[in-house]
Amino acid sequence: QAQLVESGGGLVQAGGSLRLSCAASGRTFSRYNMGWFRQTPGKERDFVAAINWSGDSTLYADSVKGRFTISRDNAKKMVYLQMNNLKPEDTAVYYCAAGSQSWWVVRNRREYDFWGQGTQVTVSS
Repeated sequence: QAQLVESGGGLVQAGGSLRLSCAASGRTFSRYNMGWFRQTPGKERDFVAAINWSGDSTLYADSVKGRFTISRDNAKKMVYLQMNNLKPEDTAVYYCAAGSQSWWVVRNRREYDFWGQGTQVTVSS
């Protein structure tokens, strides 16, 4: 069981940086894979990044490789998404998610058990 709350969204100029945070609660957090997804109006929720429960494996969408970094601090029950060199196409509502699924399916939003409320990221050109 987990509850997730995202924060850190906002307005930033293209080329700028932003760090999103997700605060988690629940006894199972430390054994959950954590993911970040994003969604724009009329579009499906797309995978951005994931990190396994121990923090030693990460996975990124091709569109954000080299620009975004996912990390977690299990002692603080936090997961982060550091976003650098932001582009207008990164504009979306960003959601964190937790799941106990097999690692190879973490790109699939339907495999996650818990979701945060989302935080808006807007990148101006």
